Amino acid sequence: MAAVSRIVEEAGNGKVEIFPLPTGADFLFDLCKLLFEKHWHEIVFGSCVQGAVFEIAVDRAPKKVVLFDGYLTVDFGRWHFHLCIGENRGTPRHPTPPELARHRRTARAELYRGLRDDGAPRSWGLRLFNGAGEQQMTVFLPNPLLTPDMKPARPPDFSRLALWDELRRVCLGLDPDPLDRTAEGFPCGG
Repeated sequence: MAAVSRIVEEAGNGKVEIFPLPTGADFLFDLCKLLFEKHWHEIVFGSCVQGAVFEIAVDRAPKKVVLFDGYLTVDFGRWHFHLCIGENRGTPRHPTPPELARHRRTARAELYRGLRDDGAPRSWGLRLFNGAGEQQMTVFLPNPLLTPDMKPARPPDFSRLALWDELRRVCLGLDPDPLDRTAEGFPCGG
């Protein structure tokens, strides 16, 4: 499987290299299980839209990660979240209208890396968007330019690219990219 990326300019984000992923429920469920069951202690996740960024880091593994009626549920005990990644049918008495089901379901999934103006990477992650193009969730992957407690890492700690490299291999069939090891400076801005 040969992954083809594209570089886009996004308002507020600058240059972003996007690696499209499949949007099938089985693929997304397996990917989310990998991230939330195996790598929960490394990732930060939430919404990242213009005007609001929620960066959630958890202090324990989820109690369960399940898929029911198209919705992924990641349950941390005291709180949980739902994400529509598959076919949402509703109940026999209250079926989900097809148009609403298409709106809810993940229609675009991508690994991405934010790029500085000179083309060097500065951030790495996963984004999911619903059928209306609205962002459902961003998973911010470990960043070699930041320590685990989000302080600038000087020098960069490229061992923090291990999860990115694993996702490139598992999801895209790609080896680690030497370009990722050119990251330097502060991860925000151009």
